[in-house]
Amino acid sequence: MSIRPYIYRHRAFAKPPERVTVPSLLIEIEDLRKTFGGRVVLDGVSLRIDRGETVVISGPSGSGKTTLLRCLNGLERADAGTVRVDGHALGANGPDQARSLMAIRRRVGFVFQQWNLFANRTVLHNIMEAPIHVGGVARATASRAAISLLERVGIAHRADAYPDQLSGGEQQRAAIARALAMEPEVLLLDEPTSALDGARVDDLLRLLRDLGAGPEVAGVPRARRLTMIAVSHDARVSAGLGGRLLTLAGGRITHDSDASGRGRT
Repeated sequence: MSIRPYIYRHRAFAKPPERVTVPSLLIEIEDLRKTFGGRVVLDGVSLRIDRGETVVISGPSGSGKTTLLRCLNGLERADAGTVRVDGHALGANGPDQARSLMAIRRRVGFVFQQWNLFANRTVLHNIMEAPIHVGGVARATASRAAISLLERVGIAHRADAYPDQLSGGEQQRAAIARALAMEPEVLLLDEPTSALDGARVDDLLRLLRDLGAGPEVAGVPRARRLTMIAVSHDARVSAGLGGRLLTLAGGRITHDSDASGRGRT
């Protein structure tokens, strides 16, 4: 298949769509600050991420990694500073926050550390939920797309299972499929390997590399690839995904390099 199976709109094309020039910058964070109970968690973080980049954020516990991730899609509201995703801005204050939040959440998928699958829904219905109730997609269309996603992540045979019937690795893959169901441009992953054993970690990293590379690894421009940002303590994640490596400590970015270790700041 030469197109991503989880993008509904591409199914209508009999041939590839015409090339459209889009800005390379997708995410811009400016002077982001956040405190919890008087403790500074984010201390003036600024960051720019281009379309198609893979970014792994590491750092000690309490350094603000997950908080930064949650600020990116509005699960946490920063005390100061601004987050822009594809031109839509979220700040501590300002007009049209609700509209910007909705636009950003349509563009950003989130895979939680504990997966947060709906326990009373099958895997298939977990994935169909948002496209139907948020995206207004017809049930039959959402079902077909969900099955394609499950095939993509390798658990189509578990479509009718409930979350408590899945292994940890299967739940992780179901959560990734659900996060992709709204056709996001960005996939956020919070400690994606924390509950997986060694073999499952390798399987997950292969899947994420495939998703990040796009349907034709050699032929897809980076701007058309899925942008991924992962928070992880696990050195295997940064080694396995490559891309850009950030270190967060004391609420600040203390290191920013490409996969070869060459510094960017």
